Amino acid sequence: MLRLRWGICAALAMFMLSGCAGFGKSFETPRISLVNVEIREAKLFETIFNVELRIINTNETPIILKGLECRLEINGKDLALGVLDSKTEIPAFGSEKVPITLYSSVVDMVRSALHSSTKDSFSYKITGKLRLESEAWIPSVIPFSSDGELGKDRVKKQGE
Repeated sequence: MLRLRWGICAALAMFMLSGCAGFGKSFETPRISLVNVEIREAKLFETIFNVELRIINTNETPIILKGLECRLEINGKDLALGVLDSKTEIPAFGSEKVPITLYSSVVDMVRSALHSSTKDSFSYKITGKLRLESEAWIPSVIPFSSDGELGKDRVKKQGE
């Protein structure tokens, strides 16, 4: 009887250690890229940006985005941050553009402007966390980071 218990425990442990690999599913982290930046409103102490991110799902199953938090750096300096609380389904092997509002203080804006005032383009970096509705094999929080170069002519005021 004791041998049978040990055998069942060993089989159960091996099954649990195999995880989702036993079912043929693995999860690839979605890719995030910056699509658009638009200045929505500039006030005395705050600037509000409309930002679009593209989320690319390279998995064989759809993922459900519950929300995200995002930080935007320009030339290595923090510029703006924001959060999104919105449910979006990203299809399997598909992508979606996700709009998010980011907020910047006047201090962050001045610091960023001083470092980029003479350049025609600037480097950017977006970092944050995706919050997903999670199945057993999908993590519920996924950090992301993406960077690149953006020309000043690509940042527009709303309505331009």
